[in-house]
Amino acid sequence: MLHVSKLLWPMMLIGVAEAAATPATRYLPTCELKVGSNYREWVFLSSGLDMNYFASAPVAIEHSFDNVFVDPVSWRAFKATGHWPQGTIFAKEGRHGATGGSINDSGQFQSGEPEYLELHVRDRRFPSGWGFFEVEGNKPAKVLPTSAHCYSCHQQHAAVETTFVQFYPTAKPIAKKAGTFDASK
Repeated sequence: MLHVSKLLWPMMLIGVAEAAATPATRYLPTCELKVGSNYREWVFLSSGLDMNYFASAPVAIEHSFDNVFVDPVSWRAFKATGHWPQGTIFAKEGRHGATGGSINDSGQFQSGEPEYLELHVRDRRFPSGWGFFEVEGNKPAKVLPTSAHCYSCHQQHAAVETTFVQFYPTAKPIAKKAGTFDASK
C-alpha cells in the first residue's frame, strides 16, 4: 500500500509536473492557494491596457495594465495539444499605467507594485472544472464562490476552455490550428 505524506498530498491535487515547475505556488490543506512571486517567471501571454468587460462601467481616471502569465508546464502542453491540462494556473496582475517618467514624452508604461493578483486554476474539484482565486497581500488565496461574475463571463465569452485565448496573440494561432478555438467569442 502506498502512503502519501501530509506534506505531499496538497501538491498532488494539481499534478506533480505542475508542482515541480511552480514550487512557490501550492495548495494548502484548506484548499487555499499559497502564491509565490515566481509567477512572473512563467510564460507571459499578454498585457491589456484599460480593458473593461462591462459597457456601463465608468471610464477609468487612471490607466491600468493587466498582465497574464501561465505556468510553463501547462504552456508546453497547450502548445502540443491546444488544450489546457489539469493543474493549469493563470496569474493576472494589474499595474498602474503612467505617462510621465524618465524620457517618456507620450504613451503609457507600467509603474509601481501590482494593484491586484487573480488566479484561474484548472481543477476537477470545481463545478466548471476551473476555479477563480483573488490574492490579498501575502495571505493565501481563497477560491471565489461560483456566484462570482468571473465564472459566467468566462463560460460565455472565453474562446478556449474558459480562457480568453482570443486576447493572447501567441496562444490564439495554436488553438486555431488545434481546432480548439471558438471564433464566435
